[in-house]
Amino acid sequence: MRLTSLDVFRGITIAAMILVNMASIASPNVYAPLLHAPWHGCTPTDLVFPFFLFIIGVAMSFSLAKYTDNRGTESAKSPPYWRILRRAAILFALGIFLNGFWKYDFSTIRIMGVLQRISLSYLFASLIVLKLPRKGQWIVTAGLLIGYWLTMMYLPVPGYGAGELTRVGNLGAYIDRIIIPQAHLYRGDNFNLMGDPEGLFSTIGAIASVLIGYFTGQWIRCKKQITSDTSMDLVLFGLSCLVIGGIWDLAFPMNKKLWTSSYVIFTSGWALLLLASCYELIEVRGVRRWSKPFEVMGLNAISLFIASILLIKILVLTHIGSGEKAPHTYNWIYQNLFASWLGAVNGSLIFALITVLFWILVAYGMYRKNWFIKV
Repeated sequence: MRLTSLDVFRGITIAAMILVNMASIASPNVYAPLLHAPWHGCTPTDLVFPFFLFIIGVAMSFSLAKYTDNRGTESAKSPPYWRILRRAAILFALGIFLNGFWKYDFSTIRIMGVLQRISLSYLFASLIVLKLPRKGQWIVTAGLLIGYWLTMMYLPVPGYGAGELTRVGNLGAYIDRIIIPQAHLYRGDNFNLMGDPEGLFSTIGAIASVLIGYFTGQWIRCKKQITSDTSMDLVLFGLSCLVIGGIWDLAFPMNKKLWTSSYVIFTSGWALLLLASCYELIEVRGVRRWSKPFEVMGLNAISLFIASILLIKILVLTHIGSGEKAPHTYNWIYQNLFASWLGAVNGSLIFALITVLFWILVAYGMYRKNWFIKV
């Protein structure tokens, strides 16, 4: 069974990721919803990455079905541990490749990142799914979320005390600075001594994001018929997550960079609502024409993400003209072709939208050629 609605959801997510990545380069001349929350909080941009992890979990429920459905029976197949480890290693290596592009100074290279977090979350979530029965999976997921909350809020950090959720004083930053020496070198959003925003310790919450997606996929698989009842149930689950996440936010604030438990539940709620919308329109009602651009992007999501990041890095690392004051290519294009007549904020938005359109065309070309690059 293959859910076209899941491919569309994945395509919408990768399009949104390209959009916000491209637009954010022009910060602060960007519409606020296209930027991450400065610290606590959750903007539309903060939904993109957890959507990707949620989708990975849903897809796992289908790809691992033949290893989990007959668990404990003679017909059960041996789990593909080597394939899972290989895929995780490739994703992690690709993340290092993107982080270092193109100077590769391994004394300062950023170890963690988006693909690295996907790699580790996928690896550990897969092992939990393959090694534990359903009840055990739920217990582990709850343990990850509650345990992460308790340790972050009540385990004292040397020099800062317990419950410190500042950029420098939180437990995740402290652990990252110990485990990954380069974590203190990260300068995004002026973090200086803070741990990496996709650090090791906060990956605990990200694993839970994947597992919630897995439970959603398993629940959809159990439905014998494709009906609006499934869509409505997803909506109810999603709304429940929004309420629970909002309440938990009062005790453990939503924070993407710390990947807090309230953030996991809240973003999973929005993921459930978007999946419900795609499922109802595509699977139930057969309204598909609007979704084709996103479907073709979803079929090559990882390759489009990597290529789009490489393009951004090339635009930022190359210059138009010579001399110390020569603008980098992105800024030259942005200022001369967009901001000069659209204004700074609208210019950044249109530039980003045109970039998304470009990658949709690339995805269509790959689709027509039957080029589907899998990791």
